[in-house]
Amino acid sequence: MLAIDLHTHTRFFHGHRRLGDRFDPVGLRLLCAVADARGLDALATTNHDYYRAFDRSDLPVALIPGIEVSSTRGHVLVVGPNPPKETIPETLEPEHVVEIAHDRGCAAIIAHPYRGSTVREVEAPYDAIEVNGKHPRTREWATRLAREHDLPVTGGSDAHYPIEVGRAYTAVDVDSPTPRNVVEAIREGRITPRIDTRLTDRLLGRLYRQVHRGKDHLDRPDWATPGVGTPPGEE
Repeated sequence: MLAIDLHTHTRFFHGHRRLGDRFDPVGLRLLCAVADARGLDALATTNHDYYRAFDRSDLPVALIPGIEVSSTRGHVLVVGPNPPKETIPETLEPEHVVEIAHDRGCAAIIAHPYRGSTVREVEAPYDAIEVNGKHPRTREWATRLAREHDLPVTGGSDAHYPIEVGRAYTAVDVDSPTPRNVVEAIREGRITPRIDTRLTDRLLGRLYRQVHRGKDHLDRPDWATPGVGTPPGEE
């Protein structure tokens, strides 16, 4: 089993494309350094609405190409050997995003299904549903949603800052973390979401709980009891 963070970003700011393009290689190295220190084998670079190929020759972990597409109903992760290079935010229907992903040999994953998204309500042939590292207490929600749709569950940190890498990740049953191997494992359900519970992760969790509570970001499903659940590591 290999440990792969399937949702990371090489920049922590948006709206400044030229500056961001220059920063991306630096951000990538910071992400990879933290991923290596945390024992991850690979990570997927899933920047918002664009994919950029990087020189992988001297990086300590493997890279999986990807993009986080801002569909008309929320975010869909597209990971695999040939993600689209760029998408226009909020122009593609989720069904179209999935079609593009499959045409390019990629997996389509519902990102943070209960945060700022109604993608989960669209009937489309998704490949998996994500447990997001910014609110891992929603794992029960994502797991139940995945069970209802007979889909596997991935884990991804949604890291915009390097310290967030690996807070949630995916254990993938492959010998080598090639993009094709990872896509195949996702589709066949040979994956398990993992949540890290070291001190830095618990402290980040408290911060994000306050942020999401203040902004009312999370859409609690009708069946869920008040609150979100016991934070991982605090059972």
